[in-house]
Amino acid sequence: MRRFLPQTLPVWVLLIVIAGLLISQVATLYIVSRDRAAANDVVDLYRLNDRAFSLVQLMHDATPEERKATATGLFNSTYALTVSDTPAVTSSIAGDDELAELEDILVGRLSKFGITDARVRRDPATREADDAGGAAPGPEIGQVERDLLVLAADFAQSDKLTASLRFADGQWLNFTEPITPVGPILSVDSLPLYSLIAGLVVIMSIWSLRRLTAPYRMMETAVNRIGNDLKSPPIAESGSREVRAAAKAINAMQARLREYVEDREHLAAALAHDLRTPMTRMRLRLELLRRSPARQALAHDLADIESIASSVIDFAKFEVTEEKAERIDFWSLVESVADSYETVSFDNDDVRPRGLICMARPVALKRCVTNLVQNAVTYGKQAHLSLSRLDGTITLAIRDEGPGIPQAQIDAVFGSFVRLEQSRNRQTGGLGLGLTIARNIARAAGGEVRLSNHPDGGLLTELRLPMAA
Repeated sequence: MRRFLPQTLPVWVLLIVIAGLLISQVATLYIVSRDRAAANDVVDLYRLNDRAFSLVQLMHDATPEERKATATGLFNSTYALTVSDTPAVTSSIAGDDELAELEDILVGRLSKFGITDARVRRDPATREADDAGGAAPGPEIGQVERDLLVLAADFAQSDKLTASLRFADGQWLNFTEPITPVGPILSVDSLPLYSLIAGLVVIMSIWSLRRLTAPYRMMETAVNRIGNDLKSPPIAESGSREVRAAAKAINAMQARLREYVEDREHLAAALAHDLRTPMTRMRLRLELLRRSPARQALAHDLADIESIASSVIDFAKFEVTEEKAERIDFWSLVESVADSYETVSFDNDDVRPRGLICMARPVALKRCVTNLVQNAVTYGKQAHLSLSRLDGTITLAIRDEGPGIPQAQIDAVFGSFVRLEQSRNRQTGGLGLGLTIARNIARAAGGEVRLSNHPDGGLLTELRLPMAA
């Protein structure tokens, strides 16, 4: 279930805005519809009361025959009007409280005209009324006439209020009043406008959310860039007060991290460099022990110490050294590194891809490729190289013929001073810094180094770098 839910904050906010919009619109339409129905009921009762007053005022002084003649002249299918000796509304009990109150109002208002009883009921539209809606208006009539005909048809097909009023002489006045039809809240004409407004609200919400979250996306990119390269430029401290404060905190964090890392690197470089002076004196004194049996063992140990010092200095200089990124022909760089090793060959030597241009620090990138190739030659004897390009990414694949690496230790070998070769021989085991330096260089250039065991045996090392624009 969780995989179908949004995974980002902007999408959640957008869904909440849309859901709130839909709920508020549905609630508004429901309230408007209910209020319209209530208002129509009051208007219908008012119209019946007003018509009853007019008819009674017209007929109260007339004779029974004159009343019938007048009713016949005013009769029509929509507003039926009759005068008879029996009421059309036979029940003297009102259908609801509203009609009961209206009956009392009619009797009280019309008693001066001789009205002694009033009865009102609601009647549903009859089939005859539905069939008498009339023919569809023709195309030759005007818009006002068309609207009037449509409205008349709606009244003819609506429910009715039937009233019966008794004169003092016992004669009943019966008439009907159509109930005002309640039109739909959303019509064919209003639906496009409603949809347009809802669409504009959604579009404005999306635009506002993108504007609101843009600084956070920028800061996320900046933090990721800092993780790959501490020397990346600081982010701009602009925008709202909260965004400026967050950007300032990130820049301060980057500055402190850079100072901390540089202090450690300078310390390591200084210690390794200072070791060279006593090592030089030791080598000079070692030359004086030409006939000592311990001379060869001491020379071997001294060479190991010098190798360690050189590796530490190189590792420290990787971040301390200032070097600008340049456009590099990656094929030429890899080829120059491969020429230094007799056991390195290209799998696609006959087809050389061109245009493999990347942006990186030249010396650092060459060190990265050299470390990877040297690692393959040292542990795998033979190294097979291949270059490819896919979707703006350059991939250097290096496959050796060694035993590979246990799957559980593939990520561990990227740690500093991690050696899977357990011997103390620096020629076969190294110092454990080569892959660490290579991956740091690749990440600083926006790339990555990945290790995997090849299906045919050996270790497969992939260096991926983004192509230059």
